Amino acid sequence: MIRGTSRGAALLVGLMGYGFSMAVMVRAGLGLDPWDVFHQGVSRHVGLAIGTVLILTGVAVLLLWIPLRQLPGLGTISNVVLIGVSMNLSLQWLPHVHALGWRIADMVVGVVIGGIATGMYIGAHFGPGPRDGLMTGLSRRTGRSIRLTRTCLEVTVLAIGWLLGGTVGVGTVLYAIAIGPLAQYFIRTFDTRPVVHIAEGDGVPSLEAC
Repeated sequence: MIRGTSRGAALLVGLMGYGFSMAVMVRAGLGLDPWDVFHQGVSRHVGLAIGTVLILTGVAVLLLWIPLRQLPGLGTISNVVLIGVSMNLSLQWLPHVHALGWRIADMVVGVVIGGIATGMYIGAHFGPGPRDGLMTGLSRRTGRSIRLTRTCLEVTVLAIGWLLGGTVGVGTVLYAIAIGPLAQYFIRTFDTRPVVHIAEGDGVPSLEAC
């Protein structure tokens, strides 16, 4: 169990690690998670790095918190900035891979590291990420379930990102299947509190994921 100032370290390492994991999946080129499909699609049209688009999207999503009366925490602001910065820095030095075997390895490693990193920054309990805050805020205001709200949001950004040229593939499917169980396991490993509330049907905490 993490205690005291170690929570801050877990938040920092977790968010930076998550950005790194997404960069590895970009290099694999076999599909990204729904939000990163959107970020990548937008980046290909506006000429900005994908991590920069991630940051700007996070800021825009935070603005949507205002009518939903959501309050950001330290983890929320850190999430907006650090994941995108880490992603951009990682892409600068990660090599391009072409052999299918290495690309598959990168894809699997990216998903696993993403699960570990998610457990670290969620387990630190510094507040929800901007996208999950939007999800829970919409769920509360509309009266719809977390499951339905999350599905609608992710299908929407996935479709828009794909239309804009974002990479959808087996990595997208693997991420969708594996990230919930991985995150749940590593949240319990790094959790700072005895109980983590899991939204039924989601597989990841409803308030504090990316």
